[in-house]
This record gives sequence, structure tokens and C-alpha cells, in this order.
Amino acid sequence: MAMGDDLNEKLLQNQTDFEENAEEEEPLGKRVWEESKKMWVVAGSAIFSRFSTFGITLISQAFIGHIGATELAGYAVVMTVLVRFSLGVLLGMASALETLCGQAYGAKQYSMLGVYLQRSWIVLFLASLFLVPFFLFGTPLLEALGQEEQIAKVAGGISLWSIGLTYAFLVSFTCQMFLQAQSKNSIIAYLAAVSMGIHLLVIWLWTVKFKFGLNGAMASTFLAFWIPNLGQLLFIMLKCPDTWTGFSFLAFKDLWPVVKLSLSSGVMVCLETWYYTILILLIGNMKGAEVSLNALSICLNINGMGMMIALGFYAAASVRVSNELGRGSSRGAKFAIVITVLTSLAIGVVFFFVFLLIRKRVSYIFTSDPNVAEAVDDLSSLLAFSMLLNSVQPVLSGVSIGAGWQSIVAYVNIGCYYLIGIPLGVVIGIFLDLHFKGVWIGMVFGTFVQTIVLIIITCKTNWDEQVEKARKRIDKWAVVDSQESNNSNGPNI
Repeated sequence: MAMGDDLNEKLLQNQTDFEENAEEEEPLGKRVWEESKKMWVVAGSAIFSRFSTFGITLISQAFIGHIGATELAGYAVVMTVLVRFSLGVLLGMASALETLCGQAYGAKQYSMLGVYLQRSWIVLFLASLFLVPFFLFGTPLLEALGQEEQIAKVAGGISLWSIGLTYAFLVSFTCQMFLQAQSKNSIIAYLAAVSMGIHLLVIWLWTVKFKFGLNGAMASTFLAFWIPNLGQLLFIMLKCPDTWTGFSFLAFKDLWPVVKLSLSSGVMVCLETWYYTILILLIGNMKGAEVSLNALSICLNINGMGMMIALGFYAAASVRVSNELGRGSSRGAKFAIVITVLTSLAIGVVFFFVFLLIRKRVSYIFTSDPNVAEAVDDLSSLLAFSMLLNSVQPVLSGVSIGAGWQSIVAYVNIGCYYLIGIPLGVVIGIFLDLHFKGVWIGMVFGTFVQTIVLIIITCKTNWDEQVEKARKRIDKWAVVDSQESNNSNGPNI
């Protein structure tokens, strides 16, 4: 049996080497074109769907901003502190699914994807139970963190609505990663676009026409996040026969490896997303917190627009690298990284110059307060540079997800964000009296250092070793699942 496995492995490696040699003999222009097409299949749909999903939050913020300044500040605090906290946990832990599904699909172990998806649901649901208390006690928690009493009181009501958003993220992240591994992104984009259109109509009716106020805005937001989830679940169960074979009892077995990879993924992503949370908390304790929070909220949303494109390439990098490693092609993985990073960087340069031209004018979309607009203008240069950095850094994070290096990047994030970025921001913002601008300078510098470190790690990585690690992971889990399936009576529900 072992000899047969070794023979199959050698045949597979020989086939991969033959395919790689054939690909390298093709003209460079054709190789770039072919890789770009594969990349854009994932990135294009991912960018569109992320813009649509981000548009839901943006629409909500725009309508809430015209309800009142306190409501806008409360919404900003909840979204950037509590929701970002839970989003970091769930997105991070769900990122393990990107590694597993991407590599299994590249290795043509299609039946494993459905089992991985169900295991991820179980792990993330258990993790979400620990997040609910943060939303139930939103007001006292935010007050304890130093937020103004009136803002914290309004935020408490918003945080209760956000419990439903947390579970929407759980379903959304896992389903998207399952589909992205197979390059079946278009359904995600279509559903997100439909949901955003419905949200725009409903929130206008409930806040402007019927005057339901803040509760109307949050109810519409809740529906907007759940509508595409139902569509994605139906698509998976009806249109993915190779990778979804039904609910299986195997999902409850061999959970510990998924838990370990999910935890390391969660730490990596949480350290990134909480970086912005700490930024909000620092600014919330400074003078003129309402104006500062509103200005920072607007800046983060503008930055988020550029980030949506970068996150599309993050998804593409993760899928392409994991697929190539699963296929056994180290050269294919390296080529995919180069094409994805350069494409995202070129778009980031365009955004950098565009935002320097529009500056504070874009802030009037979100507010009519001239003080807030001036505060946004004061941050414009830093914001433009942030958008440039964010065209590269998320893509390199996507590479690490595809390769399964989450624990390494977690250490990088600790050093760059929490030992460099935040302390520097505190020194410049508080002790040098630059307030929220100084905090943002520290944040940008931390991101800059992180980007440089990730570039060095990516360039110095032995990708042949990464192929071997991917093959061992796939072989080990495929054998376990196959044996358990054969020994189970009626594993599918």
C-alpha cells in the first residue's frame, strides 16, 4: 500500500513538472495573460461583491449621519470597535478554510471541501458564543473604555442589532471562501449587488419616508447582510455537486486540526483588525471626541473603498497560491504572487493620486459639518499614503493564507502594530499634541514596516518546501476522512 502511494505521488509530481516546463516554454506575454485571467476570475467578482457589501455599511452610515451627529458617532464606535472586534475573530478563524479548501481543490480532492466547510461552521459557531456578551453589554463596555456617556448610550442600542450581523458574517465568510476556492465568485457578486439595491430602497423608506429613525436604519442593515447569505447557501447545496455532497457526521470528527489552524488564522487577522479598533479608542479619549470620531470614521470608510479592491486581490492571491501549492507547482505559486501584487499596486497608485486631488470634498457625502470636513482634509495626505500601502499589504497577507503561514504573520503583526505603530502613535498624538493626526501617523508607519517585512518573508521563502507541506496536509486529512467515511454508517444527512 505504501509503495502504491509512493508511486502515485511520483507520477503526480512528474505530471506537475511536465506541466510546469510546458508553461515556462510559452512566451512571457501569454503566461502573464493566462495568469491574469485566472486572477481576475477571483479578484473581479471579489472586488465587486466586497464593494457591494461595503456599500451596505456606507449607505447605513450616510443615512444615520443625517439623523444626527451623536447617532453617527455611536454607529462609528460600534462598527469600528465591537463589530470590527467580532469581524476580526470570525474572519480570521474562517481564513483557515481558505487554506484548506484552496489546497484541496488544487489537488483535486473535491469531496473534502464540503466537510471542511461544515467543520468551519462548527468551530466558528462555538467561537461566536463568546462574542455575544460584548454586544449585550455594549454601553457599559464602551463607557469603561472611555467613550462619552451619550455616545455610549446610543451605541448600546446599535450593538444589540449587531448581534445579527455577527452571525451573518459567520455564514458569509465561510460560504465565500468555499466558493472562491473553486473560482465560483460570480454568484457572490450578484447576490451582494441585489442586496445593496434592496437596502438602499428599504433604508430610505424606513428612515426618510416613515421616520423610523435609527432602528429603521439598523433593521434594513440586518436584512441586507442576511439576504445574500440565504442565496449563497442555496447555491452551494444545489449547484456544487462535486464539492457539496450533503451534511455529514464527518464534520464533527477530527476537529482539532481545524481548531488549531483557525486559531492561528484568527490571531493573525485579529491583530490587524483590532489595530484600527485601538486607534478609535485612543481618539475617543481625546478632546473633541465627537468631531474626531466622525472625521476618522469618514477617513476609514474612504480608506475602505480602496481596501475593497485590495481585499479582492487578497482573495485572488490566497486562491491562486493555495491552488498552485495543492497542484504541486511552486513556480506557478511564485508567478501568481508577482502578477497579483503588481496589478494591485498599479491600481493603488491611481487611487493615491485621485484622492490627493479630491481631498475633503468627498467628506460632504457623509456630513454637512464643516469642522468634520476640515478634520478630514487635515488627514488627506496620510490617508492617500495609507491607500497606497493597502494596495500591497493585504495581497501579501492573502499569500500567507494561501500558503498556511498564519502563525508567522501573527508574530509580524504583533511587532509592527503593537510594538511600533501604536506606541509611536501615542507618543506623536498625545505627548507631541498632534491628537488624532499623530495617532494616524503611528498607524501608517506600523503598516509600512509590516509591508516591508512581508515582502522580505515572501521573497526568501522556499516555495518547494511549501509545496511539500501542502501535499502532506492534504494527504493526511484525505486519508483520515476516507477511512472514517468507510467506517461510518450513513455519513451523509
